Amino acid sequence: MPLSEHEQKLLEQLEKQLHEDDPKFASSMGSDAGRSWSTRHLVIGVLATLAGVVLLLLGVTIQNIFVGVLGFVVMGAGVYYATMRGGAGKSKAAGVARKPGKPRSSFMGNLEERWDERHRGEP
Repeated sequence: MPLSEHEQKLLEQLEKQLHEDDPKFASSMGSDAGRSWSTRHLVIGVLATLAGVVLLLLGVTIQNIFVGVLGFVVMGAGVYYATMRGGAGKSKAAGVARKPGKPRSSFMGNLEERWDERHRGEP
């Protein structure tokens, strides 16, 4: 079910405000084209994971704990590398400028500030 025009405008305003208030969180939650899944990362990660499983089994077979631990570490690194996303979108978040003269504050701080402004009658 598509969103109405009013809902789309509200969603765009919320996204814009999120990018202004907390660009790091917004970039981590966003679906930028530059931060997509990489087939290369996935293939290399799966191969490293399989190599880690083989090393782990080899370590158990020859009863050498160091080879088994090394296999486990390689397996974990392979899974991490396979699930890593491309890093091309990182520079975009750094380019978001903050409002001049306004100190950086947390999300809850912004909510408290807006709450106080409402009770004082400010827009």
